[in-house]
Amino acid sequence: MTHPAASAEGVSKRFGATMALDGVDFAVAFGEIHAVVGENGAGKSTLIRILGGVHRPDRGVIRVGGEERDFASPRDAIAAGIVTIPQELRLVPTLSIAENIALGDLPVRRFGPLATIDRGRMREQARNVLAELDLAPDARAPVASLSFAERQLVAIAKALHRRCRIFILDEPTAALEKREIARLFSVLARMKGQGTAIIYISHRLDEVVAIADRCTVLRDGRVAAVAARGAFSVNDLVEAMTGRATREMLASPRPPGELLIEARPDGVTHVRMRKRELVGLAGLLGSGADRMIHTLFGATSELMVVEVRSNKHRLASPRDAIAAGIGMVPGERSLGLIMNQSVRDNILLPNLGAISRMGYLDRAAGDRIVAELMELVDIRPRQPDLKASALSGGNQQKVILAKWLARRVAVLLLDDPTQGIDVAAKAQIHALLADLVARGAGAMIYSSDLAELARLCDRVLAVRQGRITATLDRSAGIDEPKLRSAIGG
Repeated sequence: MTHPAASAEGVSKRFGATMALDGVDFAVAFGEIHAVVGENGAGKSTLIRILGGVHRPDRGVIRVGGEERDFASPRDAIAAGIVTIPQELRLVPTLSIAENIALGDLPVRRFGPLATIDRGRMREQARNVLAELDLAPDARAPVASLSFAERQLVAIAKALHRRCRIFILDEPTAALEKREIARLFSVLARMKGQGTAIIYISHRLDEVVAIADRCTVLRDGRVAAVAARGAFSVNDLVEAMTGRATREMLASPRPPGELLIEARPDGVTHVRMRKRELVGLAGLLGSGADRMIHTLFGATSELMVVEVRSNKHRLASPRDAIAAGIGMVPGERSLGLIMNQSVRDNILLPNLGAISRMGYLDRAAGDRIVAELMELVDIRPRQPDLKASALSGGNQQKVILAKWLARRVAVLLLDDPTQGIDVAAKAQIHALLADLVARGAGAMIYSSDLAELARLCDRVLAVRQGRITATLDRSAGIDEPKLRSAIGG
């Protein structure tokens, strides 16, 4: 009898009052890509953390190759051949690419009783594994110098370096473009052909349909469906995940208001945005489109001068941008939240002035603001004292939006805000953005999902090599092929 590569049998896990998993059965075979999908909070992350040794189940059994295992730590899971790449990357920014890939398995050169790190071999091993991803950076470069998408590829290379038998990928393509995704899929197909078991977590359901041999759908901590390749479509997965069909939101015409902000985000092109306008930035990986969002928030070394409501502001830091009425939702949620602080504290932090009374904080007023916003943006669970780190990715993103809604910013900047979140949470964030803009604010969004920009934006600015090279307006029609052509994709 052939045993599954890894399996969970009747696994349950509770965090306080929240039942994260309730009697879940799951198995992945060698030479199989098994996807796990579900809304944020459905239990996907908890399941893979149990398989990866981060959590222990309250009930149930984990087996690897048919043998029962009790992982006390991720090290135990790695020793059993299970390697996980989490959604929040675990890389050391100050170390080089080669050092990050080799960390935990450093090649050594021995001189009798003495041993030193063999840096030449370490760099060679890094170059070889990166070549499998068609990536050829300087292996000596620090990881901090890479973009988020490039860091994600380094994390994948690190797992490839371990030559694992069971490979868990949590949202691996969230910040990748089509070319990088195709490259990754090619690597996964090769690994599958070599007998590796692959557990694939993604909210990009079209990818799941394309790559998965089987798919398990989780809903509210339970298995809602299991289907084999060819037996499920994107619509089938959405209905199994949510219990209902979902519709994509299209931008409705909004009459633009008075001039809100003027700036030169690329240092050359003059960009104006009016009230009730949603402007997109589109560009390939490395184009600089995402950097423009950060520069407009004062979060880069470049000094940005902007006019907000006809008042000139010099943005040398995020503090300057916030004072000018500008907020930002970063691509990495850990940059927009204090993870070990509560939802309440995160929402109120940029808004303490609004609840200060004669030098004292009006805690009752703060509680009212937080309760109203948690209801408005549908943050789940409705536990304001819960740490931000305990929330799913989609709910963390809603907390970041809530703090800027509380501050009533004039301009909201968003850097790939829906990467790595499920279809229902994405639809909610799109609706919140539309409502924010309709109420008189302005928003500028960079997204690696060109279809998202085509659906949401009144205008899209195409970026190549750090310069705005074209503007596409909704009145002339915006679609994904036009955007891809404009950015050189």
